[in-house]
Amino acid sequence: TSGMAGAAAAPGASARPSTESAMSTLPLNAEYAFSATVKVAAPTVMGTGPDGLRRFIAITGGTAAGPAFSGKVLEGSGDWQIVRSDGVISLEARYTLEANDGVRIAITNKGMRDASPAVTERIMRGDAVAPNEYYFRTVAFVEAPVDSKYAWMNRRLFIGVAERKSDAAVVHFYTLN
Repeated sequence: TSGMAGAAAAPGASARPSTESAMSTLPLNAEYAFSATVKVAAPTVMGTGPDGLRRFIAITGGTAAGPAFSGKVLEGSGDWQIVRSDGVISLEARYTLEANDGVRIAITNKGMRDASPAVTERIMRGDAVAPNEYYFRTVAFVEAPVDSKYAWMNRRLFIGVAERKSDAAVVHFYTLN
């Protein structure tokens, strides 16, 4: 049980709002922005460290399209992963998008993928696995040139609902408004 249960509020502190109040005053609105198909190479295993098995996966290109952004994923970045002892993959992918108008945008995408050992084995073999058979979610930070039409992306948090394909991760990005 929580040590806070039944505790009185500190003098001068306001009580925590009810769930109903928080939902009515602080809505969580997600709006679809774009999907990125991020092509990847085979994993390079770096060995087991204190946090788990470390892997690096090179990003080899890809595409991005949607109502907020269209362009391509540039080759030359990567996805640093740790396979934890519980089988969950913790990841941090850094890559560059280039819009159809030539503007380049840096993406830092952190997240996790959780799947049963059998599903993980199928993904690693390159089998087609339905996205509802595993959990794959991310949070992305965007750095766009401040003098570009994409500058608004610097002021939004993006969440990603992702799918793993045999040669790519497909991330469907939503802005939190």
